[in-house]
Amino acid sequence: MVVKVYGPNYASPKRVIVCLIEKGVDFEVVSIDVFKGENKIPDYLQLQPFGHVPVIQDGDYTLFESRAIMRYYAEKYRSQGTELLGKTVEEKGQVEQWLEVEAHEFSPPVHDLVIHIMFSSKLGITADQKLIQESEEKLHKVLDIYEERLSKSKYLAGDFFSLADLSHLPFLQYLMDPLGKERMIRDRKHLSAWWDDISNRPSWKKVLQHCPPPNLS
Repeated sequence: MVVKVYGPNYASPKRVIVCLIEKGVDFEVVSIDVFKGENKIPDYLQLQPFGHVPVIQDGDYTLFESRAIMRYYAEKYRSQGTELLGKTVEEKGQVEQWLEVEAHEFSPPVHDLVIHIMFSSKLGITADQKLIQESEEKLHKVLDIYEERLSKSKYLAGDFFSLADLSHLPFLQYLMDPLGKERMIRDRKHLSAWWDDISNRPSWKKVLQHCPPPNLS
């Protein structure tokens, strides 16, 4: 049975879709318009009680939270496609470490920038300029650490592409465009090279082609 991925046009579902493409898993997408409240209707809340995207349905198995879904498919289909978890316990530890960094250090300030620069009018809120400045300052510190790490290894977990890199793609894309913060990436030599590498993977290009960002008009 083909995997169903709910909410394909938003950032978090896109990391799931990249993972499925890298693993060679067939899927179909189910559109969920968060701005129209489709994530709050009872049928959807039966799948995701917190009303977030994504959710996957794999036969009679349902799973939410994008990083949990990626881990699930990287393990379930470990024998096919790109190895995304690491081949040794040490490599796997590095992948998990940098996935945690992405979730707790990188994503929160970028998420705040996205909400207050991209989506404030759509959400009916006033952009918080103080929060925007603070988020940029936090992100600069995080990206300095990334630059140091990437001066020593090609990818975050080592010299192999993994979930740790893949998980960054959607929000890094927002930084490059439409947030217009590409200098944050381009001013850091090793970070810029890493972005060029991972963003040119056929899997990510396919996601951008078939899953456009939400309409802000």
